[in-house]
Amino acid sequence: MKSISKVIAETKFKDRPKNIAHEFQMYGVYLAESLNDTKHYGLYIKLAKNLDRKILEEALNFTKGYYGAKSKAKIFMWKLTELRKAP
Repeated sequence: MKSISKVIAETKFKDRPKNIAHEFQMYGVYLAESLNDTKHYGLYIKLAKNLDRKILEEALNFTKGYYGAKSKAKIFMWKLTELRKAP
């Protein structure tokens, strides 16, 4: 018998990509699900592949501070742009 947490985890994001073969793909899926932007898995996978992980983590941590935000994805992208502009 499966535990309740495993059942919930399997049904929470049904449209999750099934053919994940690399670590950056899993990190991209993690980003998309953390930001509740599961329509754009491909975008986050591409960001995880091409950008430095430190910048992505910093933008994600900044975004997690906004509890009442309508779109955490927009805040994440804004902060990511700001971090990439900085020298």
